[in-house]
Amino acid sequence: QAQLIESGGGLVQAGGSLRLSCAASGRTFNTYTMGWFRQAPGKEREFVAAISWRGVSTAYADSVKGRFTISRDNAKNTVYLQMSSLKPEDTAIYYCAAGGGWPISRPNTYDYWGQGTQVTVSS
Repeated sequence: QAQLIESGGGLVQAGGSLRLSCAASGRTFNTYTMGWFRQAPGKEREFVAAISWRGVSTAYADSVKGRFTISRDNAKNTVYLQMSSLKPEDTAIYYCAAGGGWPISRPNTYDYWGQGTQVTVSS
């Protein structure tokens, strides 16, 4: 059964860094766009970043551009989200997703989702 499993979340002080990992199993996702989304309490799930597994194309939400970096290792079937200069407003559950099509910033574009990992940024 295909699944995505996130890890690396936790509690961090504002200005700190975390690296999230998303490991895929059950199948390869080398032809899929991989994305990160997040959902904070009382808010809808929002786009964070995405990367094409066919090339070196990446996309970021304006709120995280310059602070977050998405990367992938197809040999390991894994995608990463390096988060730096974290802010309290980054606090959310972060979800990994795999899919295709357009637009890449829409959750409905993605077919596979992980269970999420909690990121909490203290002031």
